[in-house]
Amino acid sequence: MSTSQATTLEELVDTDRYPLTDLDSAGARDVLSRAKEDLLADGCTVLPDFIRPSLQETLRKECVQMAPRAYFDVATVNVYNMAAGPDLPEDHPGRMAFERGNAFVPRDRIPSGALISRLYSDETFKRFIAGCFELGELHELADPLSGLVLNVVEPGMEHPWHFDTNEFTVSMLTQEAQVGGVFEYCPNIRSAQDENFGRVRDVLQGRGEELTRRLLLRPGDLQLFKGRFSLHRVSPVRGGAARHSAIFAYSERPGVVGSVSRTRQLFGRVLPEHLEAEGRAVRGDRLLD
Repeated sequence: MSTSQATTLEELVDTDRYPLTDLDSAGARDVLSRAKEDLLADGCTVLPDFIRPSLQETLRKECVQMAPRAYFDVATVNVYNMAAGPDLPEDHPGRMAFERGNAFVPRDRIPSGALISRLYSDETFKRFIAGCFELGELHELADPLSGLVLNVVEPGMEHPWHFDTNEFTVSMLTQEAQVGGVFEYCPNIRSAQDENFGRVRDVLQGRGEELTRRLLLRPGDLQLFKGRFSLHRVSPVRGGAARHSAIFAYSERPGVVGSVSRTRQLFGRVLPEHLEAEGRAVRGDRLLD
């Protein structure tokens, strides 16, 4: 099936396995129940072959064509994406530096007809995602760059250990790395009340094996993840193929736009929308980023 033919959600998604169009059906209630249980217990759930197998190669090829539009920047970062000032204790995990070599294709460089664009903006899909996370309503970000992005990790690069700014993340692998590129995470290693610096430090220093889980993701799998409280990374990519994944960013409230500093870090530029929104952000907790 060509992209031009894939005009409905039923053509994109295996709706026999994942009956998004009838969330009151027994099958949909079962899918939602399993997702909620996984997210509550583990902070993560995976819906295998969410995209129909007949479209997974189209999905991969579309994203391969987009990948050269990514903003590449190799940066030295810490797990909180913050400056490690002199006031931090010597053993603080924020003092541990890593090289981040992943890149992002921003939303304004992703074709509106691409499969990931169609899925991101679909109202039925958004209702389904809201149900999985037990949220009343989800909105696309008003941010013209970061609402929908393609994450690109080239061979020799990695996305090192970090926490997300958002409480939840929706993503889909579109191309596997030949070697490496494994999603690793430490479920609920911190909470809104406790940073748990000791356990975070153990993981960063290679002593947190018992805290770490690894996911074998395949192209077309949909992953729902609570990355605000779970430390996670994409391990170094090796071989001849980059790892590609689409990230669908939503918010519980409308009008959300990223900060100037974070936007420039991820995309190398900012737009008037970011400058106008600066200073209006409201934080839900006092955790470090």
